[in-house]
Amino acid sequence: MIEFPFGDIYSRPDLGLRDREIATIAALTALGNAAPQLKVHIEAGLNVGLSRDEIVEIIMQMAVYAGFPAAVNGLFAAKEVFSAHDGRQGSGEAT
Repeated sequence: MIEFPFGDIYSRPDLGLRDREIATIAALTALGNAAPQLKVHIEAGLNVGLSRDEIVEIIMQMAVYAGFPAAVNGLFAAKEVFSAHDGRQGSGEAT
């Protein structure tokens, strides 16, 4: 379960990690029912250089294709990740 997506797929050379996280955030948002996985990939997106504004725009773009409920769920997930991220930074914990 871990080896295929992270070993085989993520290590392919023709798409960078930043772009892979954009695609993954979009896909998980569009699913509308994968909040735990979406939160992991929002955090990963921050770690590979996506800004909060970019992440919000990726999620908002999905409203057009996946519907407003899926996008709203994605925005709530992003808000939780951003809040947790701020809490870790405020406590001096490494991010």
